[in-house]
Amino acid sequence: MAGAPTLVFSVRRRERQLVAPARPTPYEFKMLSDIDDQDILRFNRSGILFYRHNPSMDGRDPVKVIKAAVSETLVHFYPLAGRFRELRPTRKLVVECTGEGVVFVEADANFRMDDLGTSLAPPVPCYDMLLCEPESPTADVVDRPLLFVQVTRLACGGFVFGMQICHCMADGSGIMQFMTALTEFARGVTGAPTVQPVWERELLTARWPPAITRDHLEYAPLPDPGKDVLSPTDAYAHHAFFFGASEIAALRLQAPADLRAASSRFDLVSAFMWRCRTAALRYDPGDVVRLHMFVNARVRNRSKQPVPRGYYGNAIVFAVASASAGELCRRPFGHALRLLVEAKARASEEGYVQSMANFNAAHRRPPFPKARTYLVSDMTQAGLMAIDFGWGKPVYGGPATTMLATFHLEGRNEAGEAGIMVPIRLPNPVIHRLIQEVKMGLTAGAALHNAEASVGADDFVLAKL
Repeated sequence: MAGAPTLVFSVRRRERQLVAPARPTPYEFKMLSDIDDQDILRFNRSGILFYRHNPSMDGRDPVKVIKAAVSETLVHFYPLAGRFRELRPTRKLVVECTGEGVVFVEADANFRMDDLGTSLAPPVPCYDMLLCEPESPTADVVDRPLLFVQVTRLACGGFVFGMQICHCMADGSGIMQFMTALTEFARGVTGAPTVQPVWERELLTARWPPAITRDHLEYAPLPDPGKDVLSPTDAYAHHAFFFGASEIAALRLQAPADLRAASSRFDLVSAFMWRCRTAALRYDPGDVVRLHMFVNARVRNRSKQPVPRGYYGNAIVFAVASASAGELCRRPFGHALRLLVEAKARASEEGYVQSMANFNAAHRRPPFPKARTYLVSDMTQAGLMAIDFGWGKPVYGGPATTMLATFHLEGRNEAGEAGIMVPIRLPNPVIHRLIQEVKMGLTAGAALHNAEASVGADDFVLAKL
């Protein structure tokens, strides 16, 4: 009996359009901060959201609704409708607020939501057809649009919203602020967005002469940077690891007593995956490996001048933990966790944000070391799974690919349990070894859990006696 024909995904895109602000906006030049203006942020960060058909919205076209909402939102976020200019000789970026607009693409797909499978994770299926621009960790951002949007209707009546925004303009929190305003206008809100955008990039701009008050190991070159086991020519594979309640409990039991209760799920999973990934990559014992994490300056007052509500620029710094591969893998999981916690504490000290801005200005946007570095970003609290254009919450909301960082995402396993999804991209043999390392590490934690439960039960019996 012949098998069923395989569906070949295709997307028909209309011509690109420029969507300008719905009303005239100021013409002016706006300087970026010295946190925004880093070479490592000169790329277009992607976000993609998948929505099912909603019968209550029949008769409303998501393309037209979202296109009109983009135009209205740009009235308030008008720098996004401008273009970057580069000042010479410093290469400092400045936004010329021209009001030219952002790229908008209308598209139609031949597939249905159900054709994409039951669990979406980066890289999402046919992402290259659902985004305007090719995915890349670098991009030429000067004299080009700063925002690209594609809305793709699905054959089932659902749709996909794909967005790429220059990271120099906004961090994750800033992108969410823009997206929230966009959905408010899509749902019919009039006037101003609930949280009005604030520029004020001078708050995170270096003072002269720049006072560097902290050690910024995140930019320090690694010994032998050319010595790495990863190469762009490798054949890469993907695997999404799931951490639910039992997995988190297994890791927490392996944590030192003083860190057990205080460590977040992000702390536990990041330290664990850093250690497992290092073992799977089989670095030489003396090779220095690093863990880099984003720390949001909005979370606590990490600045003498607090970032105001509505600030949508980059207010992130990097926390870095470092160890030799041999030490990290030889010592227990608790050692990796302690290194992570100490790194976050250093990056959370008051004055660290200003010091980083001064460091970037003084060193003219220093390069960011990538060799033997595990870069992690927590998106479980971002709120993307609550983004509602009027059609309800998305089936998936998050990055389209895992080009640069490893993301912690909201996710569910096959049984429907909620937890943390960690999609990893590594060469195929390394992925297989990583799966085994993760399994062994969690099994050790589960054994501790069972032993502790057994001791608890014995204590209960003795107490009854």
